[in-house]
Amino acid sequence: MGSYPQPEILPPEGSYAPRQDGDLPQPPARRPRPSWAVAPATYLLVGINCAVYLGMVARGVSAWMPNVDQLMRWGADRANNVLLYGEWWRIVTAMFVHVGILHLSLNMWCLWNLGLLAEPLMGSVGLFAVYILTGAAGNLLSTFDSWVFPLRDASGLPYLQAGAGASGAIFGIAGALIVLLKTNRLPVPAVEVKRLRKSVIYFAVINLIIGYTINFGSGLTGVFVDNSAHIGGVLCGLLFAAPMVPRIGSTRGTFNLRLRLAVVMVVGILVLFGFYLAQLPLQG
Repeated sequence: MGSYPQPEILPPEGSYAPRQDGDLPQPPARRPRPSWAVAPATYLLVGINCAVYLGMVARGVSAWMPNVDQLMRWGADRANNVLLYGEWWRIVTAMFVHVGILHLSLNMWCLWNLGLLAEPLMGSVGLFAVYILTGAAGNLLSTFDSWVFPLRDASGLPYLQAGAGASGAIFGIAGALIVLLKTNRLPVPAVEVKRLRKSVIYFAVINLIIGYTINFGSGLTGVFVDNSAHIGGVLCGLLFAAPMVPRIGSTRGTFNLRLRLAVVMVVGILVLFGFYLAQLPLQG
């Protein structure tokens, strides 16, 4: 009786058999994670800002240039509302309110780019914390500045502006990145880290210069950039990141401990500054 060649038995789909030369099987390639899963806090913050804007427009607020009353109804910040009427919640809500589609688009583009860079270094909780805390720091400094050094109209009466937007928090993320990208813990070529850090520094400096240039000679009827919020945000970001280490290249325990320390430290400073603002005398 004749013999027949045995059919080659293939491994079932999805499994791996050792090669005949004795080499170990290669592990299956990982599917790349979607960007929202890599940086969920970044997408969440962008989504909240966009949702607030869409809610404003849906309720009849101008999509291009909301007026002051419309902005205040949706949580914008103004010194007299905070210091006279005790509406301290505006310090947080103002960082999610924007003055039209152009303002929103520019801020969200910056937030998305900086957030995707920062979130792997400080984690999702860390990015959300730095956004809220540095945004609050910027709005507190803006409140102080507009209360102590108010603009005045033609008759000499003080003129308090409404402040809104995520730019203070965006500058805060930039400030934190400037510190975290200084570390030698990152498993990335030093030349690349140095290049990224320079880009963030240029972003902060150039946008501060642009803000002061726009404000120079604008007058009460012009468009004003809240440079106090930007300065407060970036300074708080530098402070927030000072005790931290990047999540990449550090142990989980060390990173979590340093993050908690940063949050507690900044919250304490902001609370003390808030108490100081509450004691400021009335301006004539």
